[in-house]
Amino acid sequence: MGDVIEFRRLTAEEILAVQDIRTEDVEVPEWGAIVTIRSLTGTERDKLEAAMVVEKGGNRSVNFVNFRAKLIAAAAMDGAGKKLFSAEQIKPLGEKNAQALARLFNVASRLSGYSESDVQELTAELGNDLNVELGSG
Repeated sequence: MGDVIEFRRLTAEEILAVQDIRTEDVEVPEWGAIVTIRSLTGTERDKLEAAMVVEKGGNRSVNFVNFRAKLIAAAAMDGAGKKLFSAEQIKPLGEKNAQALARLFNVASRLSGYSESDVQELTAELGNDLNVELGSG
């Protein structure tokens, strides 16, 4: 049997002091490399999701074009803990091997709490019927 975790109530200061960003090294055989992926913060995830909403002529829709590369760019970090990719590198990143991107995307989405139901909820709010699979595989 596993260890029993005893939970306690924390103060706001204690919660804010918790170091809760998780990282995971991902082997990418297509590149002969290891890429470190970290969980997004709540603010980063909100910013990423807000950037997907496109408003045109009073109508709102969700643009998932290059979403995998955008999430990877937000979550990938170098050895010093800094972002690995710049905003200008998102488009060329999206043109890399799909299997390599899927491997990184799946880890980034899992560490950042994305699920298929999250996307369904977001698109339902905007009146879209998108069948997008996130965080699976």
